[in-house]
Amino acid sequence: MTNSKITIGIMAHVDAGKTTLSEQILFHSGALRKAGRVDHGDSFLDMDAMERSRGITIFSKEAQFQMNDISFVLLDTPGHGDFSAETERVLCVLDYAVLLISAADGVTGYTEVLWQLLKNRGIPTFIFVNKMDQFEGPDRETRKEEILRALEEKLSEDILDFSLPKESRDEDFWERVAMTDEGLLDLFLKRQAGGADAAISRDELAEAVLRRNVMPCFFGSALKQTGIEEFLEELCSLVKEKTWPQEMGGRIFKVSRDPQGQRLLHVRMTGGSLSVRDEITLQKKDEKTEETAFVTEKITQIRVYSGGKFETVQSAVAGDVAVLCGLTGGYASEGFGFEADLRATGPVPVLSYQVSGPGDVPIPALFEKLRLLDEENPEISLRFEQETGKIYLLVMGQVQSQILAAQMEERFGMPITFGQEDVVYHETIENTVEGVGHFEPLRHYAEVHLILEPAERGSGLTFASKISTDRLSLNWQRLILQHLGEKKHRGVLTGAPITDMKITLCDGKAHLKHTEGGDFRQATYRAVRQGLMQARSILLEPYYKCRITVPSANIGRVLTDLEQRSGSGTLEIMGEEISVISGRAPVATIRDYAESLMAFSGGRGRIEFRYDGYDICHNTEEVLEQKHYDPLTDVRNRSDSVFCVHGSGQSVPWDEVFDHMHLPSVLAEKKKEDMLLAPPPRLRQEKSAGNDELREIFEKTYKTSFDGKRPDPSAEKRRITPKNETAGESVSSYKKKQDTVREKVLLVDGYNLMHADPQLKELSRQNLDSARDALLDMLSDYHGMQEGRLIAVFDAYKVPGRAAVSGAYHNIEVVFTKQDQTADMYIEKTVHELHKKSDVTVVTSDGIEQVVSSGQGAMIRSSREFLGDMQRQREMLRKDHNVSE
Repeated sequence: MTNSKITIGIMAHVDAGKTTLSEQILFHSGALRKAGRVDHGDSFLDMDAMERSRGITIFSKEAQFQMNDISFVLLDTPGHGDFSAETERVLCVLDYAVLLISAADGVTGYTEVLWQLLKNRGIPTFIFVNKMDQFEGPDRETRKEEILRALEEKLSEDILDFSLPKESRDEDFWERVAMTDEGLLDLFLKRQAGGADAAISRDELAEAVLRRNVMPCFFGSALKQTGIEEFLEELCSLVKEKTWPQEMGGRIFKVSRDPQGQRLLHVRMTGGSLSVRDEITLQKKDEKTEETAFVTEKITQIRVYSGGKFETVQSAVAGDVAVLCGLTGGYASEGFGFEADLRATGPVPVLSYQVSGPGDVPIPALFEKLRLLDEENPEISLRFEQETGKIYLLVMGQVQSQILAAQMEERFGMPITFGQEDVVYHETIENTVEGVGHFEPLRHYAEVHLILEPAERGSGLTFASKISTDRLSLNWQRLILQHLGEKKHRGVLTGAPITDMKITLCDGKAHLKHTEGGDFRQATYRAVRQGLMQARSILLEPYYKCRITVPSANIGRVLTDLEQRSGSGTLEIMGEEISVISGRAPVATIRDYAESLMAFSGGRGRIEFRYDGYDICHNTEEVLEQKHYDPLTDVRNRSDSVFCVHGSGQSVPWDEVFDHMHLPSVLAEKKKEDMLLAPPPRLRQEKSAGNDELREIFEKTYKTSFDGKRPDPSAEKRRITPKNETAGESVSSYKKKQDTVREKVLLVDGYNLMHADPQLKELSRQNLDSARDALLDMLSDYHGMQEGRLIAVFDAYKVPGRAAVSGAYHNIEVVFTKQDQTADMYIEKTVHELHKKSDVTVVTSDGIEQVVSSGQGAMIRSSREFLGDMQRQREMLRKDHNVSE
């Protein structure tokens, strides 16, 4: 009888005891004679010298063990947040997961992240609460109840305590189990009504676990070897093997190299089988051009690893975890066979460093060594700038860069250093455009039209085609879509990768004789770039969610710091001594906050970061100025097209392509149809326009005629400009352009100004609302003779549950701050946001506020001076009024 094959993964936050639990599982199952320990540096799975020296898991590893006629593959995963991508890649090959929780730490923010990942992928999950040996007697039961309550509140109500001995599982226990699944509940009630044993059978319970309707929870201590045997017994009784398809397929979850340097692909077979000398088709990337192509290669060896040891086998069948040798293609998260379309997503690098090697090592040699490590660590990325000869490393966090430096030293004897840290930016668009690429040097031909549309944040890039095969053959369409996906397309603001777009092939043309595959590659790349040059681009930066534990006395400081770092925060838990704040902020501003937090909290503050995707950059103008990127000089990402003129290829700038293209504009045709079917309301309401007038309006708007032809080339050229760009400017000059007219903004600290006026101060003692209304009338009268904006800010930070409120009072703006936010905090934040685009003046007599606002570029007027200004203006108005009379 063939054993069932089950792959399980252990995952947890750092220092929860994953490796220790893995060692105990292998020991109690008989796979190890002696369980190793992380602190002793002799663990079976932490084989790497860096892992043993640091005491953390860096790379996922597999181990084999057998129990109760079940062949298990155990995958141990990293717990540090910098290596979360390694953990996520393992998820795609798991049958079941064991989520480990430290009894001392409870449910952490990273635990919630892991839980959400498991939930999204529908992976059946067991919970093991470790380190219960740190609690004794009554404290142990109390802690157990606290953790169960936290699991129910933060993760799922379907997490049930299975640590009870089987003989203690009474009808109440089985009723709680049945309540998680409608089918189980029906069975339970029928058995109960018939007077039969209400206990749920092993198969019924295993099916509920498989459907994630029940998540069994166990308590114990891996270090003290308590609760391990009970957990393993239940694990074996509650898992079920999948039914695998006959068609060959599999998933790659890791790329590594053995001590001899041979490239290894770690895979999970999800169907059929593979044998030595079988051929397999995988992707292979050109590191210099960033383009990918499919290659077919032969497998030279198949290995089955357990820890650092392996045995060779002739074949791997469905359900096996194996290692394929002899292949130069294939990358982590890639599928093959019937899984070839698999593309897993996960965290992306958010930090960037320039990498330098020893002075005597050529740049190409350094890049080649780094590229080998890049293959093994997909959560990092390398970028080589040919123009400057610089190498950049993109990572999730600082620990990753340290690990990479240690690997370079250990494996290649090549020390590397890192330059200044920067964040990794992305770009997207906010409007829909049509990009056109034409490639027609002599005896070549291709034209491609693409619709670029903004997509939901975090959705990445998606590609589609909506052309009829009568217009362009299916082979050419597939080739264009392949070219769209094979290259990392760059944006036009900073040259950062583009994301969050849907790119649709809407038209294309080939020549029966002269078109070759490479022609459509050139046309496709240029169409993307030409569309980006037209669009209103948006710069995106990475964000972190953070959970800050801090002494309650420091709540105000933390909330203020988050706002000043262009973030936001909310008070999650308010305690007498310790409180918890949850927040969100750009990685650029919050990544170094831990040191500051530790300093002002006396070492009692703690912060947990969690990657939260990309969002609009908080300081776009500053970044554009710093990057100084000109898309027109980027020769690797060209936006021009090539047309055949007098027998030779001639380059046509991106903003003139519409005047020369051979196919009509798809968007213009659609707009023309919409216009003819539904004339604008203005035309319906006013006097009917004649045909000539309609033609003139349409051609001015869309720069194309009713018959689909372009106007006379001598006429004004069509140009779609970015937001706020004037006709004739390039995108690069638009980015660098500073507004010549700066808006004037006057920020008034309302209560500070009120208490500087003796009459208003006295009135406020009797009726604060009346005093505030009187002040607003004075400000409104004053602003009637001024330009720009006037914003009056009033404190509401002591009002419980108060949200920020803003509105208009006649011709001025009024803001009441939210709870835990002072007027000073609001003014500082507003000055920071506006001072680069506006001339900001702050009215306050608060000395600290004057220093802070002045330091951020604002002009300062004391409340007394401003009251004098208002008084002089009132006197001038009275004089003018008397003269006019």
